[in-house]
Amino acid sequence: MDFKDQLKKLFPEHQETIAPKVKKSTIWLQDSPIICKYEKRKGKPITILEGYTGATSDFKILAKEIKTNLSVGGSFKDDKIIIQGDFRDQIMTMLKEKGFRVKRVGG
Repeated sequence: MDFKDQLKKLFPEHQETIAPKVKKSTIWLQDSPIICKYEKRKGKPITILEGYTGATSDFKILAKEIKTNLSVGGSFKDDKIIIQGDFRDQIMTMLKEKGFRVKRVGG
């Protein structure tokens, strides 16, 4: 007997409601490619994404998705996403799956 069956026995008159599905926001795609750069700052490698012409809030959402999917740290400053480490290949494949055009710069 699972949890729902137990609840039905306790509350037989209760009608189960189905929660409406929340639609995820779509990210605006652009014509020019996003530039994916590799740099070293203070001897440590970082990956920089820049060149997004959409809304800043969409770019912040994209930064959060990248950081959580790769399980790395990073930040969003001056319309650039800064990811700790060299993850250009993984980031480029993630962005291509989302429909973005990506250009690799440096190294």
